[in-house]
Amino acid sequence: MATGAITEYVDVAQLVLYAFWVFFAALVYYLTIESKREGFPLEYDIRGETRRAAGIAGMPAPKTFHTEYWGDVTVPKDGPLEQVAARPSSYLNGAPLVPTGNPMLDGVGPGAFTKRADIPDMTSEGQKRILPGRLLGQFTVAKQDKTPVGMEVMGDDGLIAGTVKELWIDQAEVVIRYFEIETLPEFGGRRVLLPMNFSRIHRDYIKVESILANQFALVPGLKSQDQITLLEEEKIMAYFGGGTLYATPERQEPLI
Repeated sequence: MATGAITEYVDVAQLVLYAFWVFFAALVYYLTIESKREGFPLEYDIRGETRRAAGIAGMPAPKTFHTEYWGDVTVPKDGPLEQVAARPSSYLNGAPLVPTGNPMLDGVGPGAFTKRADIPDMTSEGQKRILPGRLLGQFTVAKQDKTPVGMEVMGDDGLIAGTVKELWIDQAEVVIRYFEIETLPEFGGRRVLLPMNFSRIHRDYIKVESILANQFALVPGLKSQDQITLLEEEKIMAYFGGGTLYATPERQEPLI
């Protein structure tokens, strides 16, 4: 017999190959099961009847994770999935969802957001990452640039919504993340944050194309005017993102 042969029909290489096949099959099964700890079981409607599907290989046994901010989290959960403020446009499976409330606040479509921890984002040095300029005296606008503080903010309808009162700075990347806006009395007379990436800075004013002026009255607020949490960032970004589709009825219609 040749070197490595165990019998005339079995050798070490053949056993190693079979062992690899068994290992690989077990790995695929394990990864398939573990990937179902979030988003499963699937729920779908058939002619108004809600059904559940576990997918290939069934559901994994519950496992508890010890998290830093959420405490002990056990997944998958046996309870009902999160309810969305929308309904199918027809009885067909996979039909588009039609919002049933205010989609810019209810987390539907482009206004969807993740329920992140309700704590501030931190830098690698353990400091709060995003803070208003009044608490960060070492940051200033470059001399060759015009400061946005004092500029009026205009909605997509051409109406003035308020005035920039403060800049919120990302200390980790040294960029402006938000404009702190004081809205006009007719739009609530409150302080809200406008994300920098939804702003277009012109010579004497700032234009926001995603929402209208009166919609600044419903921008999600902050628990504290001196910090912003991860969850608050999600909701604010989702509000302006949702406006790109839901700010006016015309935006939901076909382009052609």
